[in-house]
Order: sequence, then C-alpha cells, then structure tokens
Amino acid sequence: MAKPDYVLITCEHGGNRIPARYRPLFAGFDALLQTHRGYDPGALALARQMAKALTAPLFVSSTSRLLIDLNRSIGHSHLYSEATRGVPAKVRRDILEKYYLTYRNQVEAHIADAIAHGSRVIHLSSHSFTPELDGAIRNADVGLLYDPARSGELELCRRWQTRLKARAPELDVRRNYPYTGKSDGFTAYLRRRFPADVYVGIELEINQKHVYKGGRQWHALRSQVIGSLCQAITAG
Repeated sequence: MAKPDYVLITCEHGGNRIPARYRPLFAGFDALLQTHRGYDPGALALARQMAKALTAPLFVSSTSRLLIDLNRSIGHSHLYSEATRGVPAKVRRDILEKYYLTYRNQVEAHIADAIAHGSRVIHLSSHSFTPELDGAIRNADVGLLYDPARSGELELCRRWQTRLKARAPELDVRRNYPYTGKSDGFTAYLRRRFPADVYVGIELEINQKHVYKGGRQWHALRSQVIGSLCQAITAG
C-alpha cells in the first residue's frame, strides 16, 4: 500500500537580515545584501502562498545567506561569505550552531517524525535565481530541481512541468536548470538521510525577473505554479 503524502515547505534564503551582534562584520556590504547574493527575492512570498494552498508546515529563514548559507553543506567553500569567512573560528561556530544547525535540524526532525508516522514526505524548497549570472542569460522562467535517479522526484517534476505548461504555455519550464538537482544543497543532504520511498525533495527555482516586474504578472505566476503543483501532487 502506498504511503500517504505529507507536504512540507521550506525557504532557506527568505530574507537578508543580519542579526545586530554581527552587523559590524557587514560594514561596506550594504549594497551586496540587497542583491541575489544576499537573499532570494520572491522565494518567501511563494513559499508562504504554497504552504497556505497546501495546508503545509512552513520553515523559513529570513537571515541573509551572507551570514551563513543554509543551502550549503558544512565544509562547502560558500558556506560562509567574504564577510564571515575570515572571522575567528569561535564566531563561525556560534553562527553555525545558532542559525544553520538550529534551522536544518528542526526541518530534518520534522521530516523524520512524519516518516515515523507512516507518511511519504514531499519537501518543496522555495528559491529564486538571478536572470543573468557572469554575463550569461538564464533561459528559463521556472526550474524544477530533483535527483533523476529517484523515481518519485522524477515523476512529480514531470507532472508538475506538464501541468504548468498546460496552464501557462508562454512559460519556459525546465527541469534541473539553472542548477542540477544533485548538486550540493539541503535536499541533496536530506536524500542521504532518508530513502527514496519516503522522501521526495524538490527545489523550486523562479526567475527573479518576474519578481522585479511585480504586479499582476508576478501574482499570476505564483498562482500558476501553485495550481499546477496541487494538480501534480493529487495526480500522483
């Protein structure tokens, strides 16, 4: 018998807040904090709307990824930024324990509990990407990132892509773009913790050009993404 699905939403780069005690480290970084390096514009709004539509628990960080990147593994070269990489080891450890481990352990424990109660967890991690990086234009409106070797992730993303394209044929919806779903990230870590039959981890990536335009277009995109997601989950 198939396990019932339990949907959970996270947003690792929801804001660009710097806690007061660490603000002196960011002198001269004010402009950078406002860019895609500081946070994922639009990701939090989309995560909140998804959680409401699916009646799903929501885990959010509003602390800037420039303090510590919750979507990177310990030891990754970009776990800390240029503002925090060179601070004393004790300061980095304090940041790791208070912001990184607190957030990730809470999410992991919640997933483990749902699985222990007999559910298959569908984890949707809300992100956005800059329209241009290092001079290269990103040619997609929506990206769905997953591990192709995990059939539950592959099938959900196929259904989601098909239904989103049916609702909004003008959108370029790509799978494993602008990053690969197997690259370093929170979902990749959680796949190592939980088997494929009980954990489905999808990273949703929205092109920030839609966020910057705002208005009806941005509202419509969120509705299309969420409506097609609900259909894709129900069809499974």
